[in-house]
Amino acid sequence: DFPKRKANHQALLLVNVCACVRARVRVCPSSGPPRVSEKVAHRQTVRLGSAIKLPCPVEGDPPPLIMWTKDGRNIHSGWIRFRILRMGLKIKEVEADDTGTYICKATNGFGSVNVNYTLIVIDNNPPPEVMVESKWIYREIPFILWSLVRPRFTQPAKMRKRVIARPVGSSVRLKCTASGTPRPDIVWLKDDQPLTEREVGEGRQNRWTLTLKNLTPAHSGRYTCRVSNRAGEINATYKVEVIQRTNSKPVLTGTHPLNTTVDYGGTTSFQCKVRSDVKPVIQWLKRVETNEESRYNSTIEVGDHRFVVLPTGDVWSRPDGSYLNKLLITRAKEEDAGMYICLGANTMGYSFRSAFLTVLPDTKPPIMPVFPAASNSLPWPVIIGIPAGIVFIFGTVLLWFCQSRKQCPPPGSPAAQQQLLLNQGGAAISAKIYPKIYTDIHTHTHSHVDGKVHQHQHIHFQC
Repeated sequence: DFPKRKANHQALLLVNVCACVRARVRVCPSSGPPRVSEKVAHRQTVRLGSAIKLPCPVEGDPPPLIMWTKDGRNIHSGWIRFRILRMGLKIKEVEADDTGTYICKATNGFGSVNVNYTLIVIDNNPPPEVMVESKWIYREIPFILWSLVRPRFTQPAKMRKRVIARPVGSSVRLKCTASGTPRPDIVWLKDDQPLTEREVGEGRQNRWTLTLKNLTPAHSGRYTCRVSNRAGEINATYKVEVIQRTNSKPVLTGTHPLNTTVDYGGTTSFQCKVRSDVKPVIQWLKRVETNEESRYNSTIEVGDHRFVVLPTGDVWSRPDGSYLNKLLITRAKEEDAGMYICLGANTMGYSFRSAFLTVLPDTKPPIMPVFPAASNSLPWPVIIGIPAGIVFIFGTVLLWFCQSRKQCPPPGSPAAQQQLLLNQGGAAISAKIYPKIYTDIHTHTHSHVDGKVHQHQHIHFQC
């Protein structure tokens, strides 16, 4: 609501001026710039967690418009614990970060006046490590220094790349996120000259980040973030280089990839560094020997040789503007040996360089497979049941055989003769011994018409 209040004051000023004109008075005696109506204590102290009110005793005609700032930042309704009253600023539940410089600025149509305060937050229960032995120091500054923390960068990993090369038309973000007590302020400079608010960007979100868009060669230079509070100051510098897009193909810099030797089963890697105006595509190829072409689904032809395309990882940009990629080879085998090529390409062409990998033979003796004992693979009922079954069957056969020997007829007995006759009954009956044979011999006589008479015997037996 600041613009609305300002408009109301301007309207009131205009009414006063018109009244002076109607009265035909050159200057209204009661009108003038704001002024401090009473003496103020510019140094204020408050205990941590309590509340405090900073007065702004100013008056003027027309009544001035009041605006408060802390360490150069406007205090508005978004500051939850802060409330701007008619005659001052009230802060509830004071925190350590509230330490700082407060300014009450009163403005009307004739001028403005400032009332400055330095607020110090006191904690009477500091941690043991900051106890001070001298009693007069305790009485003079009761652990005021405990609430002061020197600024520090909270995301140093995002600030490692200090030399940045970007093509024309691209963008870049420079980060300087920091913390401290009281909350530090940040100032951005280019070549040691402060940047304007429009160049830095507005909003709390961009407070710790400088974003440069649609880069031109004029953006090249040294950018410094200067972070400070009452406890100290830190800074960081980025070097930005905006390069014109050139119609040139990538160039492999350095000596990589290099010829490499690795033990059988070991791990090694090739690396490739490419310089390009735009981010290139870096690909690794392996030469396929004539007797190995059937092992791969697809190959490409480069010169007089055929190559297979290998899967590769991400392409990393380096602070010097080049790009790096690595090929990792794990558990090296004999078939991994051979020629490897690093290929860097962009829209204007490509460049490549080759290196050889040598895999040393495996010196470890082969390990014979050890099979577990067969008995371990069978359950114990089977192990016990099979021998017991064999013994049972053998005993049954032996018992049957002994019973058979006891019931066999002695030689010369009628049963023995019948057995002998049975054995002579025909070739079709095999010679067997039966425990009991019941026989019944019948003689039959047949007479035929032609006068022939036939006689034969029927022998009946049962085992």
